[in-house]
Amino acid sequence: MKISTKGRYALRTMIDLAQHGGEGLVTLKDVAARQGLSQKYLEQIVTQLSKAGLVKGVRGPQGGYRLAREPKDYSVAEILRLVEGSLAPVECLESDVNNCEHCASCATVDMWSGLYKVMNDYLEGVSLQDLVDQGNANAGNDYVI
Repeated sequence: MKISTKGRYALRTMIDLAQHGGEGLVTLKDVAARQGLSQKYLEQIVTQLSKAGLVKGVRGPQGGYRLAREPKDYSVAEILRLVEGSLAPVECLESDVNNCEHCASCATVDMWSGLYKVMNDYLEGVSLQDLVDQGNANAGNDYVI
């Protein structure tokens, strides 16, 4: 399974909003500049995040975006599922019912199911706050002697 640029940019945007949300509303122009991303592409991503209620937006000259909840209340899985769709490693696991005609005799379905469970459990266990904290810890490691 490969996370698309959309998924990676959505996480980076949410982290940026978490890091700078104490300053009030955050403009996409500022997020794009800090993250080195296309503002047009971010507009598409933030629209999706906003429609799902993960971020709140205010229009106008003093407008911008902020998180709808505390960073600790978002899981990475929630964000990725929203923008990526299913996180299933194979198509037959994308819905609750496996409709694959080979499911009953498939030698690999249990392995794929196990991988899917491990991935979901791991990503559910990582919060947006965890990523912010990790980013802050790593930021302190860029000194020069």
